Amino acid sequence: MFWKLSELENTMKWYRKWLKNQPDDIYAFYLVAEVPPGDPFPEEIHGEKVCGLLWCCTGDEQQFNKATKEARSAAKPIFEFTGKMEYPALQSLFDGLYPKGLQWYWKGDFVKELSDEAIQQHAQFANVPTTHSTMHLYPVNGAAHKVGKSDTAWDKRDATWSMVIAGVDPDPDNAERIKSWSKNYWEAVHRYTLGGAYINFMMEEGQDRIKATYGENYARLQKIKSKYDPNNFFHVNQNIEPAS
Repeated sequence: MFWKLSELENTMKWYRKWLKNQPDDIYAFYLVAEVPPGDPFPEEIHGEKVCGLLWCCTGDEQQFNKATKEARSAAKPIFEFTGKMEYPALQSLFDGLYPKGLQWYWKGDFVKELSDEAIQQHAQFANVPTTHSTMHLYPVNGAAHKVGKSDTAWDKRDATWSMVIAGVDPDPDNAERIKSWSKNYWEAVHRYTLGGAYINFMMEEGQDRIKATYGENYARLQKIKSKYDPNNFFHVNQNIEPAS
């Protein structure tokens, strides 16, 4: 479901309130993007900058229809494409848009609240620089809140979203452009986040960012690392260093 980008502040304010009242069967992540050329998108919106939702409902059709009706009340969509499908089909919808070999620059954070000030910053930077670039707010509330923060390696159990800002383009000449957009966008909204990020959404950002990601669990993970990999052989990753 796409809205005009000019509706970002209005729809994001609606979304932050609406999401809190949804059952676990309803999932919708918020996005900013540029409409790519090709199916299923109508030609008249190709290249248009948009905000919107990607849906997944594992409940019944009535439940889904109620949710989408509420979303339409926030603003009139310029495009909708929904229907019953197998979960692998949903997971592979964008494979054609993101082939191997693209230039990527990721930045991420865990987010608990979307303040008015944060939403204003999103509106300022949401004009993506290339067709493949995007920002997603993935809900991680629901079931993730039913596990204690020390029960697993991940301690941001009070997060509502995992945010990713991804500058992406096939042309190496655009590498600096997509990197600059991603970093500037992230720097503008980072102050409104919990700090730390989903590990797969991070570049080489230093130990402080990795420690922020694991929070109070980092010291426990260091002990495990020291036991099983004291020489840090497995280090080509967002590295947990052995305890000194």
